[in-house]
Amino acid sequence: MSKATKVGALTLAALSLAVSTAIHAHGKAGDALERVIVEFKPGSKHLIEAALHEDADGHWDGKDDNKDGDKDKDKIKQQFKRFNAMAIEVPHSAIHGLMNNPNVISVTPDEKREILSTQWEPGKPYGIEMVQADLVSDSAAGTRTVCIIDSGYDMGHPDLQTSGVTGVNDAGTGTWYTDENGHGTHVAGTIAALSNGEGVVGVMPNGQVNLHIVKVFSASGWAYSSSLMAAAEQCADYGANVINMSLGGSRANRTEERAFAQLNAAGILSIAAAGNDGNTRHSYPASYDAVVSVAAVDASEQHAAFSQQTDQVELAGPGVSVLSSVPRGTGEKVELTVAGTAFEALAMEGTARTQATGALANCGLGDSTCQDAAGKVCLIERGVVSFAEKVQACEAGGGVGTVVYNNEPGVLLGTMGDYVASIPAVGVSDTDGAALLGQIGNNTTVGVTDSDWAYFDGTSMATPHVAGVAALVWSHHTTCSNDDIRNALAATAKDLGAAGRDTMYGHGLVQAKDAVDYLTTNGCGGSTGGDTGGGDTGGDDGGSKGPGNGKGNGKK
Repeated sequence: MSKATKVGALTLAALSLAVSTAIHAHGKAGDALERVIVEFKPGSKHLIEAALHEDADGHWDGKDDNKDGDKDKDKIKQQFKRFNAMAIEVPHSAIHGLMNNPNVISVTPDEKREILSTQWEPGKPYGIEMVQADLVSDSAAGTRTVCIIDSGYDMGHPDLQTSGVTGVNDAGTGTWYTDENGHGTHVAGTIAALSNGEGVVGVMPNGQVNLHIVKVFSASGWAYSSSLMAAAEQCADYGANVINMSLGGSRANRTEERAFAQLNAAGILSIAAAGNDGNTRHSYPASYDAVVSVAAVDASEQHAAFSQQTDQVELAGPGVSVLSSVPRGTGEKVELTVAGTAFEALAMEGTARTQATGALANCGLGDSTCQDAAGKVCLIERGVVSFAEKVQACEAGGGVGTVVYNNEPGVLLGTMGDYVASIPAVGVSDTDGAALLGQIGNNTTVGVTDSDWAYFDGTSMATPHVAGVAALVWSHHTTCSNDDIRNALAATAKDLGAAGRDTMYGHGLVQAKDAVDYLTTNGCGGSTGGDTGGGDTGGDDGGSKGPGNGKGNGKK
């Protein structure tokens, strides 16, 4: 927006209200502290600092010179080298004055940015093949740097590289090489889990890609848009070609948008999650024109119900039941084998973490003590009583494990509430339950044990598939620009859903080999077609439609 001196009184009042209501505030009304991002004119940083607080001696030194208990730099929460902006926390009464300062371009709320995933239990790893990463060599991956802005990295995980990984510790979130949330380690595994004979493999599994880790999330899983801007700036400082952001928030920030446009102009490809609300609302930073928005599909290439549908969705990636690395010992390994055949199962919440083996016994609905359960694994149908009561019926009969099968389509994910079982308890699908009824008496092993891997759902899981493919393709065509890579991915995506670009899948499922071949044939700068951007990039801070990046993608 234009500087505050040129806007009308009504507009100023409306923006002041938006700033005062959209930010987390502390203290009593009238004196509440509000966190905002101030964008200022180039070269005027010192003037803004002086406007925030001028010490008794006239110096900006962070000291409490006038003994008023207010240290200058306590107000500044984040500063940037590239973006002519700073995040500050000031009393509400100071907002109006800042907006009228002739050196201020804008004052906007410092919005929340959150992790976009939920944990889910077992399925089968499938994404690497779906995006054709297994068809493309990653021998030149060392020419690319992927920056992961997330919750950290479990350095020492048996499936993750230790060489070629850098990061910077942050006073607010701690050491970058630990991960108290688990999300960042999962994302990193999808990009670069090692081909080492255990766990999973990532899009680039030879351990050569350069990774830079920026830890913006603590265990809580959220941060500010200013924190994201600072993280992206750090990515640029460490030579990132691709930035992975499996995160987002519902409100745009104009300064943040300009920051990503500047990074895009500098040759960095930024990729972010489209959002997990399952609606048509835009999520940010994914919905900025300078950022690739990624939707999620399942193993059948169908749109994930939680994945947001917007005109900014550009590409899709696997995002349902994605198996990847998590901090050591925090995942769950679920096993169900009957007569030597493995079945897909989900651990029940409240299950014992242990493994048991015995003959399979039919315990019906499990609405009373299972009389034939001693030393056996109980097979129980869903219905009539709670899952906790079903497991208790197995335990009361001397059963060593419980398998509950669904009475409607799909694998059963159950919870026992506050009850903690003494035996392993898992859920299976209705169809597998019918098959297991024909296996009564056969040797059965059921177990839920600690693991270094886990299955997660989310557009957060789809995003690193796309970011990894972008870096992989780029490693084969290093003279291409970030726009060339972006356009090639769009032009070669596997079209899903309605013909052409749509709000569910964008251009479609990202395809690594097809994109490499496309650039081999057409060369860098050879993409033609419609915009890769488009749609409303504005938000609740008064944004408007963006112009798009003007680059072709070869698809209508």
